[in-house]
Parts: sequence; C-alpha cells; structure tokens
Amino acid sequence: MEISGKKAVVVGGASGFGRATVESLAKRGAGVAILDRPQSKGKEVAEQVGGSFYEVDITDFEGTEQVLAKVVEDLGGLHIAVTTAGGGIGERTVKKDGPHSLDSFRQTIDLNLIGTFNVSRLAAWHMSKNDPVDEEAEERGVIINTASIAAFEGQIGQVAYTASKAAIAGMCLTMARDLGSLGIRALAIAPSLFATGLTEGIPDEFASVLTKDAAFPKRLGKPEEYARLAIAIVENPMLNGQCIRLDAGQRFAPK
Repeated sequence: MEISGKKAVVVGGASGFGRATVESLAKRGAGVAILDRPQSKGKEVAEQVGGSFYEVDITDFEGTEQVLAKVVEDLGGLHIAVTTAGGGIGERTVKKDGPHSLDSFRQTIDLNLIGTFNVSRLAAWHMSKNDPVDEEAEERGVIINTASIAAFEGQIGQVAYTASKAAIAGMCLTMARDLGSLGIRALAIAPSLFATGLTEGIPDEFASVLTKDAAFPKRLGKPEEYARLAIAIVENPMLNGQCIRLDAGQRFAPK
C-alpha cells in the first residue's frame, strides 16, 4: 500500500514504538491520528507531525469504540491501524503467599489482548467500507498489532504477559483469513527488548546484560527500527497473516 495520502491511527502513539511509527507515517504523507492516555504527550507529538490527538483508555472498550468512530469521521477514512499500547506485571503462577492473582491476570489480558482485539475489529469494520486503494491489489487496509518475543519464550513471572502476547501472535493468521476477502491484511510485530518505557536511557552496562543472549546486534532495539518494519509491512502487500520477530536473534532465558 502506498502510504502517501492514506489515513492512519496509532494506538499508543505518544511514545516509544507508537511515536516512532507516527513520525514515520507522517513523514511519508499519511494523515495520522494518535490515540493515547490523557496524561501522555499525544497532543505535543500530534502538533509536531501535523496530526491529531484523541484521549482514550483502551480498557474502556465502549469508549474506545466511540473515540475511534470520531477519529475515522475526522480523518475521512481509515487505511492503517497500528496498536502499540500495553503493559505487563511480574507475578508467578504460585507465589510464597498463594496463587497468582486472578484480578491482575484479567487486567493484563484486558489491556494487552482485549484492548488490541477491540481496536482491530473496529478498525477492520471501518476499513471494509473503503474503496480499494489499488485496483489491481484491491487492498483496503492494514492492521499491525504488537506482540513480544515473550509470546514464545516467556520468562519466570511473565505468565499473564506471555498469555496476552501469545494470543496476539496467534490471532494473526486467523484474522488475516477472516479479512482476506475484504482486502485487509493483519499482522503483528514481536519485539525483543527495546529502548522504550522503563528501559529507555538505562546505562550501557545494564543494557548489555539484558541483551547478552542476542545474536547481533547485542543492544537494545531502537523505536525507529520498529517503525521501519511497520512501514515495510504497510508497503509490501505480500506480508500478511504472520507475527514477525524483531529481536536481533535473541531468545529469552528463563529469567
């Protein structure tokens, strides 16, 4: 899909992977809407790239539906949706004081998985109304979700996070098959450790310990490297139905 002139939504677009993707899409001529928390830097980022900002809590599922409908109306359509919002907890299946909290497990699933699927299903519905952007390809949209290599090698204490990210990875092919007749592609990116959030700005000696299991390069990933893959996915119509690892060959050890 040619990016110039297309309409894009980036959930979690105020920082990290999302912000880098917003900047890359805007640079290529897309109209971009940032969806993020009220306390985020979404308004500032939107002003910098000539985009728009909408406050949203993706665990408010009905509220998200209403916000996304307003976004699509304001943009005049939707062709690209990228979801990067999420988080995790550290909790073992059995702890010293009892079993894993069911509430914390549900909260992680709501944030990472249900929130992601909610945006995906809604985005796909809006995309299905598009005229094909290319008469030959008959493409109407691209959905890119964010998993993690923890989906495949979850570490000790990551059972809730792993479950949510494994589900995101697992949805790709089925969602792509569901949406194929509509000309909509669905994929996910599974990053390793990147310089975002808590790991942003940590000393090099700590970063080298965290990435010692990587093949090459042995460093934290950069948000712009995530964005480069997202752009490549949008532009290459043969990429579909898969979760792509972005990990420098790293495989997580148990802890």
